[in-house]
Amino acid sequence: MDSYQGSLVTKSALRLAPLVFVRPGELRHAEWAEFDLDGTQWNLPAEKMKMREPHIVPLAPQAVSILRELYSLTGRGRYVFPSARSPKRPMSNNAVLSALRRMGYATDEMSGHGFRAMARTVLDEVLHFRPDYIEHQLAHAVKDPNGRAYNRTAHLGERRKMMTGWADYLDTLKMSGNVIPITRKAS
Repeated sequence: MDSYQGSLVTKSALRLAPLVFVRPGELRHAEWAEFDLDGTQWNLPAEKMKMREPHIVPLAPQAVSILRELYSLTGRGRYVFPSARSPKRPMSNNAVLSALRRMGYATDEMSGHGFRAMARTVLDEVLHFRPDYIEHQLAHAVKDPNGRAYNRTAHLGERRKMMTGWADYLDTLKMSGNVIPITRKAS
């Protein structure tokens, strides 16, 4: 994501997406008023959420750094990721997807929504975080052993540790050279 050659707004969305793994629509509609960068969290209101419940996304230091960098460019407006055509609208629903395609990712390799699936799998199978913490972070309805939805506990402290651990894991992959650069296919 760091090698993306397009606009800083789109590049920032690409860099932030794997760190927060929210739904693509939630990311592109992000508003500066929802962020508490000093408190390291993103407070999504119920009306923006699929489950119609407010949701807190703890922000790892890496995510806060991206947002602080972007603030100098878009912080005076409403949207974190404004449209290239009008700051009064959020970025296009195809901006991240189009950027991934320009970087060479095929439709069966990655999408904006794919960051969620990737995080869900790796957090569970590689980093061994509790599935209920992961499901809460994904803003899914979490069920108790009797099958009842109980989305009353947020596990915020544990999710903060998980989000920082996830961001550190992604940094380790990037620094270790285990990341395969994908270049655009010649046409």
